[in-house]
Amino acid sequence: MASANLLGSSSLSLATHSTTKTTAASAFLSLFHPKFGRSAISYSDRSLTAVVAAAGIQKRLSGNGFFGNIEAFRRNEVCKRVEIVKDMVVVRIFAGMNSRKLEGRKLRVAVVGGGPAGGSAAETLAKGGIETFLFERKLDNAKPCGGAIPLCMVGEFDLPQDIIDRKVTKMKMISPSNVAVDVGRTLNENEYIGMVRREVLDSYMRDRAASFGAQVINGLYLRMEAPKDEDSPYVLHYTRYDGKSKVGTPSKLEVDAIVGADGANSRVAKDIDAGDYDYAIAFQERIKIPDEKMAYYENLAEMYVGADVSPDFYGWVFPKCDHVAVGTGTVIDKPAIKKYQTATRNRAKDKIEGGKIIRVEAHPIPEHPRPRRVKDRVALVGDAAGYVTKCSGEGIYFAAKSGRMCAEAIVEGSAFGQRMINEADLRTYLRKWDNKYWPTYKVLDILQKLFYRSNPAREAFVEMCADEYVQKMTFDSYLYKTVVPGNPLDDLKLAVNTIGSLVRAYALRNESLKATA
Repeated sequence: MASANLLGSSSLSLATHSTTKTTAASAFLSLFHPKFGRSAISYSDRSLTAVVAAAGIQKRLSGNGFFGNIEAFRRNEVCKRVEIVKDMVVVRIFAGMNSRKLEGRKLRVAVVGGGPAGGSAAETLAKGGIETFLFERKLDNAKPCGGAIPLCMVGEFDLPQDIIDRKVTKMKMISPSNVAVDVGRTLNENEYIGMVRREVLDSYMRDRAASFGAQVINGLYLRMEAPKDEDSPYVLHYTRYDGKSKVGTPSKLEVDAIVGADGANSRVAKDIDAGDYDYAIAFQERIKIPDEKMAYYENLAEMYVGADVSPDFYGWVFPKCDHVAVGTGTVIDKPAIKKYQTATRNRAKDKIEGGKIIRVEAHPIPEHPRPRRVKDRVALVGDAAGYVTKCSGEGIYFAAKSGRMCAEAIVEGSAFGQRMINEADLRTYLRKWDNKYWPTYKVLDILQKLFYRSNPAREAFVEMCADEYVQKMTFDSYLYKTVVPGNPLDDLKLAVNTIGSLVRAYALRNESLKATA
């Protein structure tokens, strides 16, 4: 085919071209004949993205010559990726190892935000030879958070046992009509859900990053000045605190790249015009309860569902070292959050009676990823990027994981801090993240829409949780952070049982409505 010949000859000549925009564009345009579609070229720093779009182009370019040369392109230092995306052929050409080598210094990266995302990113960067600056305004901050972490996080991030307050092996799911289902029967003796306090976890991860060479700065990030060109630095403006005075010192810092890990209200996200997202309000009270009542929660957590505790989420009682965290959240009715908190406390009142509230916390939780998560040499991770799952509201693991994946992309793209990076390097992190975790987010989104929309649906959800197959699938997916493939026959039985539960729940509601009419 003509396309095979064009691509084959150009792939050989491309290696001899320099990576300037002009020659890269010329090399790419020679790959395609006009009859295959329109060519569109866009630039970003040293990167070049070229797209040839036409209906059915995969079929027309499916000769052995085309696909045979894809691997040759991927091996080329200049052309790092060739992708087939739906009906488009996308070729991304960027400098890679041909980017500017930094003379007399290492790549300098600022990580804004010292939670799990920032701590993980800073540690990975420092280990990888990057000069790393980690900014955190409140070094004793305790973010309102249920504090549940999956088992895989303990091993994957090498967390010591002494920062885990409780190992939850039992959970009660409690329906709107107060039907309780015990969950956790499928766990083996070594499996558990870890319960941590954020002030403990965050401090540990920051300190570990510092032990590998990251500079932890007690400072409030204010804004950034964008670089004048692709080799110029970003200028960070921040207020530095020395711990002696509440009035900080205006300061500046020049860096080559920025990782925004500064939470749902991210200032870094605003500075790169990352766009808005829906968010939930989480409200939590830490309650010190008598020792005999605390014994009940030794290895047990509770989740309450019902329109009284939240119209679109759940209420929780999670055990900590010497107290319990009682909370709830909502997206669609934020002004009523205190009413839902009172209802959650009332649902658990027999088990927390005599308790004293020792801390009250509230915080926004993102509901989906931001429209933009990377711009030039700035990337967002954790809550700043919108990485919190629906249905469960989990964010700690995904924050730490995204911080690490972003930092790994920077370390790799900079050849361990020796070269400048660009947007293409950061987009490697996004591509890997989306490929790995999109199914998890999608499944939990569907579950929330299906089971949190009405009390009959919530009753069906709790009834379904009594099934051991459901428990095993749920815990395996949660503990190890993968969407676990099921047994087809068991999946069919589950689908039938789910429909049956929904039908019974709605029938009971109709009977109840008739009785009260």
